[in-house]
Amino acid sequence: MRVVWSPLAIERAAEAAAWIGRENPGAAARWVDESFAAVATLRRMAARGRRVPEVDRPDLRELSFSSYRVIYRLEPKRVSILTVRHARRLLDPAELGGAPQGPS
Repeated sequence: MRVVWSPLAIERAAEAAAWIGRENPGAAARWVDESFAAVATLRRMAARGRRVPEVDRPDLRELSFSSYRVIYRLEPKRVSILTVRHARRLLDPAELGGAPQGPS
């Protein structure tokens, strides 16, 4: 299974790293390395994340990493990383990349 990061997900991960890096640049670098390593595990275990509770669709899943949620969509031959959100922030459905709303 291929893992593909959306531009928004990359942007959000960079924002998170910049935020962490304000206090501790070394921690930010570790966060980036470890978060990308965690996401890479989806190549073999794509369905391991829980369903995104805000939309409750089987194709939309999330990994919890540190204080962040990595939200992704399961597709037939790939995993699309849609966004990265701090766990305390509400999910904006627009960040799901035009994914249809409602049950699938």
